[in-house]
Amino acid sequence: MRPLPSVTGSAAVLDRADIDTDQIIPKQFLKRIERTGYGQFLFFDWMKDAAFELHRYPGASILIAGPNFGCGSSREHAAWALEDYGFDVVIAPSFGDIFRTNAVNSGLAPIAVPADVIARLREPLAARNELTVDLEALTISHPDGLQLQFELDAYTQETLVHGLDDIARTLRREPEIAEYEASYTARFDTRLLSA
Repeated sequence: MRPLPSVTGSAAVLDRADIDTDQIIPKQFLKRIERTGYGQFLFFDWMKDAAFELHRYPGASILIAGPNFGCGSSREHAAWALEDYGFDVVIAPSFGDIFRTNAVNSGLAPIAVPADVIARLREPLAARNELTVDLEALTISHPDGLQLQFELDAYTQETLVHGLDDIARTLRREPEIAEYEASYTARFDTRLLSA
């Protein structure tokens, strides 16, 4: 995973509640074995409608959505599709638990803020569509001076800021593991076991 200490970019507003993983990436596109290439299928059915909100925000790296984003079935492809499309951050009042975990594990930042904070974030976007989400300082800011705090648990913050997947997190402890292995005495010699 890549480190994600801060993201500055335009924001796409998708003001819908209960967007489930089946809408984010429909089931017919889950046959791929790679983690890339899903962006072209993001919100596949909705994208067919020329009036779909996302069409108004080309190149956005921040998605602002309604409550319960990513609810529904366990589908890590949903986080992959959002990231492959170009989103680094999703801001919503709440997330489906499994989606949130999958997002963090893939390097997509799910930022939960109350609905009134979402409303405050959307106001200055009409004049200038740009936000900065600072995952180290835990702030969301707009060039016009708006700055809001958000919370992340320490594990999620460290994972996203430093780009740590489970393997990278384990490798950070390699000296401790090697020291333990060097001092460990096996209870029996496995070389003596017959095949």
